[in-house]
Amino acid sequence: MHVKKGDKVMVISGKDKGKSGVILSAFPKKDRVLVEGVNIVKKHVKPNQLNPQGGIVSQEAAIHVSNVMLIDPKSGEPTRVGYTMEDGKKVRVSKKTGKVID
Repeated sequence: MHVKKGDKVMVISGKDKGKSGVILSAFPKKDRVLVEGVNIVKKHVKPNQLNPQGGIVSQEAAIHVSNVMLIDPKSGEPTRVGYTMEDGKKVRVSKKTGKVID
């Protein structure tokens, strides 16, 4: 995957196009990510110990990883991600600026 947990990303397609947020978790086997404040859905919750009242809760749902684009930490703009070898390690590189991301 071209993004990982903690990355700041922008949604490039779908109902939340243009929104940005931080990746809360990534699911590489399903090619999906959970982005903070994006793809909010309502979920009906039964009463339990944590929520004795129950009711309807709003929470984020996962979106496909192809619908997000990494925001370059240097320029603050969305960019594609490339890979290169540095000191025997594979590192991510911004296609827009050419700088190493992590």
